[in-house]
Amino acid sequence: MSTYSSGEVQIHVRGIPFVLDRELLALRSSRVAALLKENPCQDLSYVLRDIPADPETFELVVRFCHGFELNLSTDNIVPLCCLAHYLGMTESHSVDNLLKKALTLFGERVLQSWNESVKALRASEKVAKQAMHLGLVDACLESIIGKALADPRLLGQPIRPWTSGVDIEDDENYKPNVRRRLFVLDWESESLSTLSLHLYTPIIDAMVKHKVPSQYVAASLCEYVKKWGFSGNAGGGETSIYKRNAQREVIEAVERLLPRERGLVPCSLLSEMLRFAVSLEASSDCKNGLEIRIGTQLDQATVEDLLIPSQGYAKETQYDTECVRRILKNLYRNNTSLDIPGIIKVSELMEEFLVEVASDIDLRISTFVSLAEMAAVASRGTRRSSDGIYRAIDIYLDKHKHLTEAEREEVCQMLDYQRMSPEALEHAARNERLPLRVVVQVLFVGQLQLRETISMKAEAEEEEEEEEGEEGGGVELGCSEGGGVRREMEKMGSKVMELERECHVMRKEIEKGKSIGGKQMKGGVSMWKAMKRKFGCISSKHNSSCQVNKKMAHPI
Repeated sequence: MSTYSSGEVQIHVRGIPFVLDRELLALRSSRVAALLKENPCQDLSYVLRDIPADPETFELVVRFCHGFELNLSTDNIVPLCCLAHYLGMTESHSVDNLLKKALTLFGERVLQSWNESVKALRASEKVAKQAMHLGLVDACLESIIGKALADPRLLGQPIRPWTSGVDIEDDENYKPNVRRRLFVLDWESESLSTLSLHLYTPIIDAMVKHKVPSQYVAASLCEYVKKWGFSGNAGGGETSIYKRNAQREVIEAVERLLPRERGLVPCSLLSEMLRFAVSLEASSDCKNGLEIRIGTQLDQATVEDLLIPSQGYAKETQYDTECVRRILKNLYRNNTSLDIPGIIKVSELMEEFLVEVASDIDLRISTFVSLAEMAAVASRGTRRSSDGIYRAIDIYLDKHKHLTEAEREEVCQMLDYQRMSPEALEHAARNERLPLRVVVQVLFVGQLQLRETISMKAEAEEEEEEEEGEEGGGVELGCSEGGGVRREMEKMGSKVMELERECHVMRKEIEKGKSIGGKQMKGGVSMWKAMKRKFGCISSKHNSSCQVNKKMAHPI
């Protein structure tokens, strides 16, 4: 058993015993001196049992009281200041005391450096309440904010623009501040992502208020959410409740702090934040905010960014299609300055998304039609074809073979035949997955396009004739050739008119046959054969199926 004299005191700090001279401690500590003055026999070990320090910090106090050299560093200076203040080791009690020595080092070494300020702030976590009371935390915050204003690059390099394949400072359009070009960072700055959330958020809040360039603030926030918000997987898994709560707080805080400027944060990161926000059951404000952010820069997104998994035990589809609907609405509600290239990118994106979800066997017809309508609306005002929507419809019909004729017609209702390419029309004319009514429309539009092509060729030929007629020696030859072409055009025109009449008759037959029921099905099949034979889909040597070769199932 350890023994010590009556002039010594044993103090336990977190289970570690320390023996020191009572008089030496009282000489430096006004708190201990007051206790001993009031009661010389006071049991200091009991009074100081809740001393706010760890063993390493208290050892520094013991060494100082006994006159030994101290090894002070950024990691221990804040806890030491707090303990010296708690013990009353001030100049008014004893000259050249520990508190003054520690605060001097704090001001001269810590506050003059970005890295040391960040490290000291991180170390203050151990004694957060005392450090706040002494103003040490605020001093570190002011130091960090001031240095970020002078050189925002300390926060990290901005995320390169989504349109560029090079780093931001390699981009010829990037023009850094002249003052910042005078020097470069030849050392790695301490990252703010090492701080806890309750220390990190006030720093970013203050930087936003002091107008630190938003691209650098966004860079720091992106680094932070990657480190603390995305650990684990968005599906939840075996993550503890404590960790899930911590992640949710990070996602919500970063979403709130992110600058609103379009394009500062890539859609891929916003989408990942949204996946975790949904999985972690973040607040509605957080999820809505992320959807709005994605919507305002939807022309920068990829189809993978829109594949947000459905959540819950009762999920009906693989991906959250309602979320995509809201994102698209946010685009039109909050972004009125989207140019034609941007509109085209959005329309392409929506068609790609429609193709992606079309193979989901659980996707309802009403949901598919609604998404197809969104894709069609997104392409309005552009000259894009509707081939992407047709491809999605073909995939949907292929994966949902159980649909009735009426249901297949409902699936096809958003198909714009006038905007289909000749290749898509040809594929559709041979596609037995399509309902008969749609095939008739496709064939009819195809003939109209043929007629227009013939008319254009005829007009061009007439213009050539007139030009040749004005020339001397070529009049007879021009008239002879022109007459032959004109007769050929007249034959083709007659063929087109005949096909149009056939289409008209077939459409009437379909209208009459809708109410007949079972009998009409048999007649419909024979009409299908006759119609396809009429338009060259099949010949007498082939059976009634004109299904395209498997390798050409989706050539569009």
